[in-house]
This record gives sequence, structure tokens and C-alpha cells, in this order.
Amino acid sequence: MALWDRLKDSATTMQGQLLAKKNDLKSGAFRDASMAMCALVAAADGSIDASERQRVASLIATNDVLKNFPADDLQARFNDYCQKLSADFDFGKVSVMQVIGKVHKKPTEARAVIQIGIVIGGADGDFDKTEQAVVREACFALGINPAEFDL
Repeated sequence: MALWDRLKDSATTMQGQLLAKKNDLKSGAFRDASMAMCALVAAADGSIDASERQRVASLIATNDVLKNFPADDLQARFNDYCQKLSADFDFGKVSVMQVIGKVHKKPTEARAVIQIGIVIGGADGDFDKTEQAVVREACFALGINPAEFDL
């Protein structure tokens, strides 16, 4: 099976797992960590161009799991995290990782944040090495073994 097919199958499986847990994913910490993860994946290569930002924002708005939260609130948080990462990627990354780390004591939410990062990263058909690396770092911040997600 080609890498793209495996990635597509994995993203579909993860989205299904997320939907099954939708009712458990309503906390503010999960909302914030999810948007931080989306921004981190979007900025994984050190910058976020307008088309990439729009693509990720569109994915956020249409993700069934994230419909627990108002779309305009998610958009504002995503944009705020993108701004931090764009202003100074290294410093912004520390800040965003701290937000992601706030769900580490809630295993369901922590794994869901990682799954959202993988779904967002793979949505364009290319979950590239830089995207995989930031998701792997988030795994470490959450105390999750990246191998659990084939990272």
C-alpha cells in the first residue's frame, strides 16, 4: 500500500475515533489545545502562507468534532496562535506547546489533540516531515509515545 493510501486510511480512522469521543471533547483546554495544534501544524515549516491558513481554517470549520465550539471562537484562537508563530516561530512554538500541554492529564483529550494534528497535517495529501516532527514533539509534551500514532 502506498504511503498516501496508508495516510488517508489512518486519517479516516482517526476522524472516526474522534467522532466517537465527540461528547467527551468539550472542555476549554481541549478547544485551546486543538487550535494550538492546528496552528503548529500549519506553521511546521516555520511560516504560514495565506492559502495554508485558509485551508486549515476551512478544515477547522467543517470538522464535526470541533462543532462543539462556536466556529468564530475557534477561528479567533487559531488566528491568535498563528500570529504568535508567525511573529517569532521559536518563541511562539514554546507558547503553543504550553497550551497543548494543558491537556496532558486528560488522556482522551491529549490523544484527540494529536489525532487532530495528524488529520490536519494529512488533509492536503502530504503529511510531510516537518508536520510529523511537530506532532511528534506534541506527543512528547503530552507524555504520549509517538509510536502509538506511527510517528
